[in-house]
Amino acid sequence: MKRTILETADGSKTIHLDEWDETYHSVHGAIQEAIHVFIKQGLETFTESNELLRILEIGYGTGLNCFLTLLSTEINGKSVEYLGIEKFPVTAPEFEAVDYFDQAMDNFPELSHRKDEFRAYYDKMFLADWNQWHQITPLFKLKKESIDFFDLVHSTDSLVDLVYFDAFGSRVQPELWEEDLLKIVSDRMKPTSVFTTYAAKGTVKRGLTKFGFIVKKKPGPPGKREMMVGYRLKQDE
Repeated sequence: MKRTILETADGSKTIHLDEWDETYHSVHGAIQEAIHVFIKQGLETFTESNELLRILEIGYGTGLNCFLTLLSTEINGKSVEYLGIEKFPVTAPEFEAVDYFDQAMDNFPELSHRKDEFRAYYDKMFLADWNQWHQITPLFKLKKESIDFFDLVHSTDSLVDLVYFDAFGSRVQPELWEEDLLKIVSDRMKPTSVFTTYAAKGTVKRGLTKFGFIVKKKPGPPGKREMMVGYRLKQDE
């Protein structure tokens, strides 16, 4: 499938799938969307905890959400194990063309004096072999797994605290937003965990509710009115 590079409203780039007329990130701002949906509404939910945080990303794509998470861990000192699932990894030319590094770093000015160090981490994340764990920084461990999302049903990795659900939209892949995949993902999550996504679909809300989540609609990122976060709590909480 032909893929081209587009510039989004905040100046960052995204990959466009021509046949589907679908983009990897919001055309209203790739970095703005990622920070709003996954960092602010997901990662920052766990800022009060000092325990190891395990994250699962459905739709690893360009690695943008992962890199922003890595930068955030350097601010809050949190240890993270990050499992990113992507059936069709981006190519080296695509990765070089989108190059989120400078704009991502602009959102973390307190790390600007370590820019060369983080450039090496950014490249290391892309170059890391798939389907095995890698220690990217002392705080951040990454595994990129090239499998179909539905194959998570066979996963033997540890249960996760947080899910970034960043699959392609339901217009082009409706099966990714139905109960079958939501059940597989929820089974990979701890009794106390959080699920965040840019979408606000009724099928997702109903599915997450069925699988034990309290679902709340939140203001969406630029260009989108609403998004959703699901909170799963232990029965005695």
